[in-house]
Amino acid sequence: MRLRQIEVFHAIYTTGSITNAAKLLYVSQPSVSKVLSHAELQLGFQLFKRSKGKLYPTTEADMLFSEVDKIYRQIRLIRKMSENIQHSEGGIVNLALSPALGFELLPRAIEKFRRRYPNVRFKLQTLHNDNVLEALHEHKCDLALLFSSPPMPGVKEIDLGESEMVVLYSDEQFPHRPETLLVEELEDSELIDISDSGPLGELVWGRLANSDVKVKSTLQVDTYFIAAGLVSQNLGCCTVDKYSAMANLSKNVRMATFDPPMPFRIKGLCLESKPIPKICDDFTDYVKAEIQEMRELSAITQRYELAK
Repeated sequence: MRLRQIEVFHAIYTTGSITNAAKLLYVSQPSVSKVLSHAELQLGFQLFKRSKGKLYPTTEADMLFSEVDKIYRQIRLIRKMSENIQHSEGGIVNLALSPALGFELLPRAIEKFRRRYPNVRFKLQTLHNDNVLEALHEHKCDLALLFSSPPMPGVKEIDLGESEMVVLYSDEQFPHRPETLLVEELEDSELIDISDSGPLGELVWGRLANSDVKVKSTLQVDTYFIAAGLVSQNLGCCTVDKYSAMANLSKNVRMATFDPPMPFRIKGLCLESKPIPKICDDFTDYVKAEIQEMRELSAITQRYELAK
């Protein structure tokens, strides 16, 4: 049986008449009758008996229906999935991201996105710059969201917005609670070294070197979270992206931006040979909007923390 014959057979069987089947399928009654006749001719047996203007399924039709019904349900599922994909109402957003983006920015963007697309699934994993090429080529993710990633062969970049590096410090270290700091003000300070900070770490250490600023680094950690904990105990300061800083502010831990600022770009990375799914592309618009909104929010938060 052909697909159209399956649809017509299923419609007649479930509605009980050609008239109702035609209404269900949005076609004419003669069209339904013609498809049914062709199906019966092809099968070599009757599917329905005609009696007093009504159709009654034959024994053969009853035997076929259970299997046809399974196929019909699968067809409807495929059509619904196709519509969802077309209208961005379903699918999977498979992302890899810098850990710092998972503190607040991504959760906020996902929450807003799910209001519009409640049926979309998300798969999230953290990733560092060194592993992004492998993750993309092995299809572990469709899109990687990273800080200041250098150009990579065969990888397309999507510019999502800008953030900046800041100093996370304690009240004891800078009692005057500065809103901005010159790198020179870190001279001889205990600067907690975050070993896996990648391009952002190079950005900071490059600024320090160019300004001939000497700092002490007797503490080395591998996460921003640990560094923030050490700052809260007045064991030094650390340089982190603004998202990590905002997620770790407390009554004793504050942040200051650099003067002049130390900006960097936030990028989405995908393979040039494999365009990202439409639903994933749609999500990047929400990420861009959230980056801009959080830039504005961070300025308000910083002023509030300094006033406490």
